Amino acid sequence: MEETIQIEQALANIQKLVSNIETVIRGKQSQIKFVLTALLAKGHVLMEDNPGTGKTVMAKTLAQSISGPHHEHGVAFKRIQFTPDLLPMDLIGSHIFDDIKKEFVFKKGPLFCNLLLADEINRASPKVQSALLECMAEQQITIGETTYPLEKLFFTIATQNPVETEGTYPLPNAQLDRFFIKIYFGYVDEATELDIYRDYLGIQNNLNHVKQVLTMNEILFLQQETEKVSIHDELVTAVRNIVRDTRQHPEITLGASTRSGITFLKCLKAYALVSGRTFVTEDDIHDITQAVLDHRLIYRTKEGKQKALTQILHKEMDRLRKLNLGKGNV
Repeated sequence: MEETIQIEQALANIQKLVSNIETVIRGKQSQIKFVLTALLAKGHVLMEDNPGTGKTVMAKTLAQSISGPHHEHGVAFKRIQFTPDLLPMDLIGSHIFDDIKKEFVFKKGPLFCNLLLADEINRASPKVQSALLECMAEQQITIGETTYPLEKLFFTIATQNPVETEGTYPLPNAQLDRFFIKIYFGYVDEATELDIYRDYLGIQNNLNHVKQVLTMNEILFLQQETEKVSIHDELVTAVRNIVRDTRQHPEITLGASTRSGITFLKCLKAYALVSGRTFVTEDDIHDITQAVLDHRLIYRTKEGKQKALTQILHKEMDRLRKLNLGKGNV
């Protein structure tokens, strides 16, 4: 009985968070779901698109929607604008000489926060990009012989401009693999864009006065509830099949790793919960495969990039349909 109440509360809290974000971010229901999926799966999200599509505002709105224990204006939120001259110490922090103590003390950098916005991450050099690897993978930062643990809630939203844009450095595969999900933010449809133009002052006002609808502890609780979401064994097999097929497809030179498969399962559970369910369905696999796996793969040709993963997914979805698992059994 108590578990049922907890689940109902968790689902209600997710809806509360989505509704709050939608007061600022219009016409982006799918993108909001993916961002929250990465958050509940204890991962990170990469958003790629042209400037001015709402990526930065999305991160700010999410941070302001969550209240922290000692932060009146939400959880500890830091924004780093990545530029070619940025150095790793600008992210991690550095040792500064304290005149009073007569010793070097460590001054923490912006990576020590709850929600990090890494803006235009691919404009910084690979050396700076690699400074994010340890904190994203292990939630800790090592300086010399000292390791500093990060907060229990640490979530990175990174944005990048398309690699064709001038002055960008493509993210290496090791870095891309740390992002659970990669999405394209995209432009809104015509009707929504007109609605934004008519009410841009109201939207700006909403951004300036975003309500704190959940506490940090409630977000941590949602992450725990995500792990309890049930998944049918045939759907686990489907994930295995898709991951292995990426290693054998003639159009793919680098397929998905076992770690990618584990990430896939975590995201499936989170996506189901964000969708208002405590169980994963085959539709969830259809919905998130591209967002979870595409950025981890290296393709031989542009044509292969457009069709390879789709072919693999269709093959597995056909197998699942023939099994006829049904919603109740999944």
